[in-house]
Amino acid sequence: MNNRLERLSKLDSCAVSDALDKLGLTGSVSGIQRLTTTRRVFGRVHTVRMDKDDGVLATRHLGTTAIEASKPGEVIVMEQRTGIDAACWGGNLSFGAQRRDIAGVIVDGPARDIDEARDYDFAVFARTATTRTARGRIKEGATDVPITVGDVTVTPGDYVVADGSGVVFIQEGALERVLDAAEAIAARERAMVAALKEGTPITEVMGRSYETMLKK
Repeated sequence: MNNRLERLSKLDSCAVSDALDKLGLTGSVSGIQRLTTTRRVFGRVHTVRMDKDDGVLATRHLGTTAIEASKPGEVIVMEQRTGIDAACWGGNLSFGAQRRDIAGVIVDGPARDIDEARDYDFAVFARTATTRTARGRIKEGATDVPITVGDVTVTPGDYVVADGSGVVFIQEGALERVLDAAEAIAARERAMVAALKEGTPITEVMGRSYETMLKK
């Protein structure tokens, strides 16, 4: 694990989201839930965009190109905003990704075979769960292209942190600045917890300095 990934591994989604706010950047996405495991997922992103099925028979199933392109520890992020209720991720994909040590998948849309993914201890984040197959409904439009997740543009090579609070993307070119800001915020939060443990009143710990800590 390189130094930047090691630093990212120690930060939760809220600290990273606060850092983006402090720097005037976007990247936080609400509404995508962790459906399996309790692990925090972090890493470099590969992207997949879903399109409506056009009747042309695909030569390979959606998501498989991204699995083969991903290195251990990377994260697959999928845009399924076709308006069709169908899963773009399922059990065989979870097993194939787990076998390649991919950190997890994040789906802006439905996923399925959730119990199966839990059995594999593979991290699946999605808007919702469904039983409906992609076959005959949606197909892979493109892999490793810019996609939209929530209201955030995600580009291949960007970074992500996802946990029980939500999903936060970091543009590759901003990673160092975001890491610096998030580490400083996390350190202040730890100091506040220490002060509470020592008996400092919470109104003092979370006073004016807390309210202004994200100002530029």
